[in-house]
Amino acid sequence: MAARIDHLVTSGTFSLDGGTWEVDNNVWIVGDDAEAIVIDAAHDADAIAAAVGDRRLVAIVSTHGHDDHIDAAPALAARTGAPVFLHPDDLMLWKQKHPDVSPQAELADGQTISVAGTDLTVLHTPGHSPGAVCLYAAGLGTVFSGDTLFQGGPGATGRSFSDFPTIITSIRDRLLTLPAETVVRTGHGDSTTIGDEAPHLEEWIARGH
Repeated sequence: MAARIDHLVTSGTFSLDGGTWEVDNNVWIVGDDAEAIVIDAAHDADAIAAAVGDRRLVAIVSTHGHDDHIDAAPALAARTGAPVFLHPDDLMLWKQKHPDVSPQAELADGQTISVAGTDLTVLHTPGHSPGAVCLYAAGLGTVFSGDTLFQGGPGATGRSFSDFPTIITSIRDRLLTLPAETVVRTGHGDSTTIGDEAPHLEEWIARGH
């Protein structure tokens, strides 16, 4: 059986730089009936575990270290035995939320994570945060973009550890070079495609945020 993509929306808060905001997060589960990975264990370990069901959880992959994307990761890892993956450049963000526990594995550019016969390639896409990554599944025609690229433009770069020119470079060089029909499954909100977003790059640059 080919890998499929399951989608869950969880709700909670995002806190950084002394502010807290209500957010809805996309949780993506890639796998088949036997095994799966979770991309961004956000807010609700019970709901994510229920969506995984009795499948073996191979990995919990964090697209970046902001607390709304990792807050349920340690609980889900403890429950399932699956390792949590995070790019080391975001460890300082992780430690703001989870000072007493560390991710079990590091993400690196070009690394491949395999599940249910499908390869996901790690693309290091800094800008929203230093260790932000996207996961490209060529066989599924999709990229999981975390908070790097959304329908309508780049992720936010107005808070600590983020940088607008850096995210533009990441999007231009790592994402807009993917096939136009590639579906972009985002960290929040609706999905889009590379082809729908690519024509707007210069608008984003002119807007400057």
